[in-house]
Amino acid sequence: MKKYLQQKLNNEKGMTLIELLAVIVIIAIIAAIAIPAIGSIIENSRNGAVKADFQQALASANLYVTETGTVPPASSTNHLTDLAPYIEDKGSLKEVIITRDAASKELKITGKAELNNGTKYEIKTAISNSGLGKIENKNFTGVDIK
Repeated sequence: MKKYLQQKLNNEKGMTLIELLAVIVIIAIIAAIAIPAIGSIIENSRNGAVKADFQQALASANLYVTETGTVPPASSTNHLTDLAPYIEDKGSLKEVIITRDAASKELKITGKAELNNGTKYEIKTAISNSGLGKIENKNFTGVDIK
């Protein structure tokens, strides 16, 4: 019995070249499917981070209004300096303008942001926090948000 098992073990040579190529092809197919999917997940995460930065600025503006009783001055070209005591980390934000809707009294934001990789975001039309929340991360792209 021992001799029979040794013969069987000695006859095993490992994988053939064809088997090895088949494994490589399967791995390549899996990689071709996975890499684009991971890329879109990363892009959605970046978009979501910028959206969260704008929402954080709006939350800081709400604190500002609560404490001071007014919105940041309209004469200011960038309200990030006015909101500095209320915002812990400005993240990707470069410029923020806060306005108050006359009818609804809701705070709205316009502004610019830029990621470390150079992607630029711009909100051209004033949007509220609830409006930002309705935009899916995949649609919150670097071109401009309206």
